[in-house]
Amino acid sequence: MAEPFDAFRYAHAHHDQVAWLSQNTNHLVPPEIVREAVDEAVRRRLYEGYPLASGDPELLELARADLGLGANLPFLTGGGTESLYMITRALLASGDEVLASDPSYLIIHRFVELTGATVRCLDVYRPPWRLTAERIQEAIGPKTRMLLLIDPLNPVGSGYPRDEVRAIAEIAHDAKLLLLNDVTYRDFSDGHALAAEFAPEETITVWSVSKNCGLAGLRLGGFLASPELTKRIARYNTNDLGINILAQVAAKAALRTKPSWIGKVVRQTRENGHRVEEIVRGVDGATTPAAPSRANMTIVDIAPTGVAPEAVQEELLLRHGVFVRAGNYLSPTHGRRFFRVSFSNAPSDIERFGRAFPVVMESLAARAPAASP
Repeated sequence: MAEPFDAFRYAHAHHDQVAWLSQNTNHLVPPEIVREAVDEAVRRRLYEGYPLASGDPELLELARADLGLGANLPFLTGGGTESLYMITRALLASGDEVLASDPSYLIIHRFVELTGATVRCLDVYRPPWRLTAERIQEAIGPKTRMLLLIDPLNPVGSGYPRDEVRAIAEIAHDAKLLLLNDVTYRDFSDGHALAAEFAPEETITVWSVSKNCGLAGLRLGGFLASPELTKRIARYNTNDLGINILAQVAAKAALRTKPSWIGKVVRQTRENGHRVEEIVRGVDGATTPAAPSRANMTIVDIAPTGVAPEAVQEELLLRHGVFVRAGNYLSPTHGRRFFRVSFSNAPSDIERFGRAFPVVMESLAARAPAASP
């Protein structure tokens, strides 16, 4: 029996020939900023020694200032994902319940389940395409211990108005719940508000330089919380000898210069998002139902066509070198309806998608069974 197609193995083997619209990575940050800093660090052979375990002091201050959440310094981890694991491991126990959304970044859900806690998913596959304070309030039960607020929401691209963030934070405070605020894509969201502004004692803010600074491959992120929560979470730190020193050098260079380029990156991302919407409108049965995105990705619903998102992912990648992500990775309920496309990319990548998507859908639709009404 033939092994199933491994999209990631194929894409990495053909890395330079692929338009990476699959992982919300940012390909618009001026590369010389990071390259010059890392080249200098390599020339000085900084990689031969261990980094300062607590993190480079300048980097910690840059990250604190970037978040703008007061005097507390962030805790560095190997990407935001490591923070999410440490937080759930440290603060949840068997029998606890976490309120989250579906669709969502399901890796967090798996981390919750590893603690013996359970995830209660609230379906957000309809307007306003996000959680609301009212739905959260109604869902809180005697076992609820934590609220998961991903803002903007991966994979939908929806974001939370400031008043809604305030209302959700106030619910967490009044109900004595932990509020896990994953803000990986916040730089793409106009008027973004951090929950910690309204509930500083209950909120753990998880951040990353993967998407805003285009450093996903270097794996650096962290969390910021009250001293008491930070102490509890830090017990599960496995990087006791520090985070990759070249990643810290790159992050410092990016955060130092961020004000000079982030506006241009966001503008191009917005233009690309509108172009993706236009491309999708040209294909019968395909929609971007949650558009416009407040992040750097959106979902493309193709359920009316009867075409499977996995088939679109494979055909786009193998035949056209365009890598998108099928929805089964992001929603147990609706994953068969959509795929996700990200667009912090050169416009040429978006046009490549624009040429390939109609061709792929026409080919696959001719072979697909009739869609359910």
